[in-house]
Amino acid sequence: MRQDKARTGKQWGKSEIPAGSRIKADGQKKGQKSPCPVAERCGGCQWIGLEYQEQLKEKEKRVRKLLAPYCSLEGILGMEEPLYYRNKVHAVFGEDRKHQPISGIYEERTHRIVPVDSCRIENRQADAIIATIRELLPSFKIRPYNEDTGYGLLRHVLIRVGQVSGEIMVVLVLASPVLPSKNNFVKALLKRHPEITTIVINVNGRGTSRVLGEREQVIYGRGYIEDSLCGKTFRISPKSFYQVNPVQTEVLYGKAMEYAALTGKETVVDAYCGTGTIGIIASDRAGQVIGVELNADAVRDARNNAKANGVKNIRFYQNDAGRFLLEMEAQGAHVDVVLMDPPRSGSSVEFLAAVVRMAPQRVVYISCNPETLARDLQYLTGKGYKAQRAAAVDMFPFTEHVETVVGLHRKDM
Repeated sequence: MRQDKARTGKQWGKSEIPAGSRIKADGQKKGQKSPCPVAERCGGCQWIGLEYQEQLKEKEKRVRKLLAPYCSLEGILGMEEPLYYRNKVHAVFGEDRKHQPISGIYEERTHRIVPVDSCRIENRQADAIIATIRELLPSFKIRPYNEDTGYGLLRHVLIRVGQVSGEIMVVLVLASPVLPSKNNFVKALLKRHPEITTIVINVNGRGTSRVLGEREQVIYGRGYIEDSLCGKTFRISPKSFYQVNPVQTEVLYGKAMEYAALTGKETVVDAYCGTGTIGIIASDRAGQVIGVELNADAVRDARNNAKANGVKNIRFYQNDAGRFLLEMEAQGAHVDVVLMDPPRSGSSVEFLAAVVRMAPQRVVYISCNPETLARDLQYLTGKGYKAQRAAAVDMFPFTEHVETVVGLHRKDM
C-alpha cells in the first residue's frame, strides 16, 4: 500500500468471478444501470454497479480463497460511509473541439480525457475546486496543455485534503513556470474557496505521462498541509506519499498493531517504510523502531514526520530492505518484529530470505495485492513461519482493490 492506488488496474479474469454472481467486467449486474454516467469510459470504479455489501462479500470471498492454504480469514472490515473517501484528487486538463477547457480523467488505457465534474469516490470539496479552476481559465487567458501540439500551460490539478485538519492544498501542474496574472488568479480562487490553505505551482515541461515535475514554487500558504493519523501528525507536501483513505488506514494500521502484539520492549523493523507512518505509529508501543526505504524523498519526509511528532526511538535509513536486513544480521543485530508493506508486486525473494535469516519472532505483512501476498506466504510458511491471523480491509470501495494484513510467528515459539 505504499503507492497510491490508481482507480484503474487489472480486473478479475472471467474464471475468477464467483459463479452465479452475474457480475460484468465493470462490476455491474446484468440489466442494472450504473449510478455513474462515465463509468464505462473511466474504468476506475469497476464495481460501481454493485451494492456495497455485495462488494464486501465478493472481496472477502476472494481473499479467503487465496489465503485458505495458510490461515483462515477473520473477515473484511468495510466503511460505514463508502462514498467520497479519496482525499487526493487528480484532474487532467485539456480542451474540447470548440477549444473550451475541460477537466477529468483519462479514459481507461488511453490519453483521451473523460470530462468529470463530480466523482462518487472523490472528496467533494476537491471536485468543486477543480471545477472553479476550469471556470477561471478563460478570463485569465490560461489555456490547458495539448499533449499533441505541445502548446498550452495547465496540464493537471492535484488537490490534497486533510481528513482531520481540513487543510487543503492545490497543486497547479504547468508546462512552464510562469502563471499569467498569478496574484489575481490566486485571489479569484480564494474568493470562491477560502478553505484553501496553500497553493503550489509544479512545473512539468517534459513529454511524460508522469503528473508531477521536479520544480515547485509556493504561491500561497506554507507549501504543505498537515493531517492526523492514529493520533500522530504528518506533513503532506505535493510529492509526499499519504494514504488516500485515512479512515480505513486507521482501521488497517490498528489491525496491524494488534497482530504485532508489541509490549514496549521490542526492536521493530518497518520495511518499505515510505514516509514512516506505520513505524511512527508503532513507536509508542516498541522499544525502538528502524525504518528502511529505498526512496530518498520518502526517507526525508519520514525523518521530518518523526521530528514533528517528537518521536525519539525511531531511525530511518535509505537502503534496499533486503540488503539492509542482511547487513543487520552480519553485524549481529537482533530484531523482534518485522512490519512489511511492499508494493503491488509483493516482496522480493531476497528480502524474504533476509527475514528468514534474521528470524524475528513475528512478521506483520500488509498487502495491497492478495495474489502476491499468497505467493509470499507460501515462501515464509515453508521457511519456519506460521500465518496465525489475517483480516481484509476495504480501503477502496467500488474498486476491485482490497488490502489484507497477516500476522505470522515463528513455528518454534
